Amino acid sequence: MIDARATLERLIQERGDDFSALSKLLGRNAAYVQQYIRRGIPKKLDEDDRRTLARYFGVSETLLGGPAEIEFKSAPARPRNRDMTFVPKLRIGASAGPGALVGDEAPEAHIGFETSWLRRIGGHSPNLSIIQVSGDSMSPTLADGDDILVDRADAVDRLRDGIYVLRIEDVLMVKRVALNPVARTLTIKSDNLSYPEWTDCDPASVNVIGRVIWVGRKLV
Repeated sequence: MIDARATLERLIQERGDDFSALSKLLGRNAAYVQQYIRRGIPKKLDEDDRRTLARYFGVSETLLGGPAEIEFKSAPARPRNRDMTFVPKLRIGASAGPGALVGDEAPEAHIGFETSWLRRIGGHSPNLSIIQVSGDSMSPTLADGDDILVDRADAVDRLRDGIYVLRIEDVLMVKRVALNPVARTLTIKSDNLSYPEWTDCDPASVNVIGRVIWVGRKLV
């Protein structure tokens, strides 16, 4: 069993700190740390105090009386015979400048996906590309900086309600598309209601690059 008091005293000695200064760090009276170590008062450190000291000394809270940390075991190695598809990630944004097209420049990286998983979500290799969302027009569904997987095989010939990458007047953008089955016209809109929508659009005036079938983002 770890002796939290002895561990704390050793850490203090190794750093050349003093009890009073550490007590002030915790917002306690000057004798707090000394009483804890030498007299056992309090019996154990307050959770916030323990966390502060652990961060200060750069050690696990477990050494200062905290609960044992959960061990996360590594995932088993991927079988070597598993079929993978490597999708190009293009250095291009969904609100890129005039003339920008998905697939018109060399990829900056390739991201591997299990081929059977891509099939389950409707992906058609090798017509897949990953590009980055630029701006907040599709918030909250898509955020600035999100990576989106675009299936260029799922475009105008299979057009239906959904989120698509479009090129309108030489500007690349990602928008939600709704198809009027009677008039065969399109409504193009943003999920962010601060942005305008276009109604009764002629499909012939819109260059549909591909359907967005997956999104990945960094958690903050």
